[in-house]
Amino acid sequence: MTEKNYTEAMTRLEEILIQLEEGKKSVDELSELVKEASELVKLCKTKLKTTEEDIQKAFEEA
Repeated sequence: MTEKNYTEAMTRLEEILIQLEEGKKSVDELSELVKEASELVKLCKTKLKTTEEDIQKAFEEA
């Protein structure tokens, strides 16, 4: 998976959720979508944590 920004990752997660809710995917396709979603969630969590740390650092320096 190429590195996505937070907005791209969230958009892709929303697309995956729609596909999962439709229930038209095979077991293999579902497995791949869940794996991709898991990686995207990790990416989003990392970006949020980094942003939080940057904000805290900025306030500490102010």
